[in-house]
Amino acid sequence: MTTKLAIIGKSGSGKTTITKAFLRLFQEVYPEKSVLLFDNDLSSELGHSFGLDIRNTIYGIRSGKHEYRTGIPENMTKQEFIEWALEDILVPLGDNVDIIVSWFVGSKDCRCPITKQLNDAIIKLIERYDIVIFDCEFDLKYLNQLVDVDIDTALIVANPTDESAHLAKRIEEFSAKHSAGGQIGVVLNKVENKEITSVYELLKKYDLDILGVIPVDEELLKHSIERDSQKVRDAIKQFYYRLNLPQG
Repeated sequence: MTTKLAIIGKSGSGKTTITKAFLRLFQEVYPEKSVLLFDNDLSSELGHSFGLDIRNTIYGIRSGKHEYRTGIPENMTKQEFIEWALEDILVPLGDNVDIIVSWFVGSKDCRCPITKQLNDAIIKLIERYDIVIFDCEFDLKYLNQLVDVDIDTALIVANPTDESAHLAKRIEEFSAKHSAGGQIGVVLNKVENKEITSVYELLKKYDLDILGVIPVDEELLKHSIERDSQKVRDAIKQFYYRLNLPQG
């Protein structure tokens, strides 16, 4: 059964860094498990953090603009073609880890057959992996416009400011109906020790469920492109037990 983790929040809050930290943690604790990174953020920064400029996207399949690496097999149904096309745009990142990029998604209001065909093909792809990590665009609504998938845990990444906490509450409200009853809560990122007291006051003010706190990592300012942080990984380990994720 596939475990599905969604990282949501405002652009610049640290979603990509946290997504990558979870990947490294899963690789460390569950090296035998297969992981799919699903980049649903319009900035496509997740691929860039691996030194990749991924141009082949799910949007390319939908729009008919994707240039396939091989010739298109003959005598396929449209559904089989879409499933084959998704395989064509998967990018391997190493043993048991792949990445796929969605970029733009269509509206659920569109009644064209491709909407359902893509939904069904993506679900089939997701179910092949042990763990899927979604690096999302703002909230779960944007992901839901592409694929109807139950999320086990949705983490709203927020920074320790009044504006960010207020926005996190809005994201929680927008995402609740798309989380399908899964766990949803806030992870406060880029927190300095002196801010801890005011942070908890913010959470109380907006009635937010805090699942974890991640401190500022000054090293990220020097290596911002790779988005790899041992400090962030260690912080996640401290609250991982609270999450609806594999517990080994």
